[in-house]
Amino acid sequence: MDGAREVVVKALQECEEKNITSWNYIKNLIKDTLKNYIWQKTKRSPMILPIIMEV
Repeated sequence: MDGAREVVVKALQECEEKNITSWNYIKNLIKDTLKNYIWQKTKRSPMILPIIMEV
């Protein structure tokens, strides 16, 4: 789980650096990067449902 967390944090940092604020873009980026990470680790295709909450 730590590796997956790092992948998501990296994707969010990339969005922040590029000043991307579109929820749709962020959600798709997280889903795609996490899907690739899990595929590399398990060779299985995961179903990822990102939920973004404002704090």
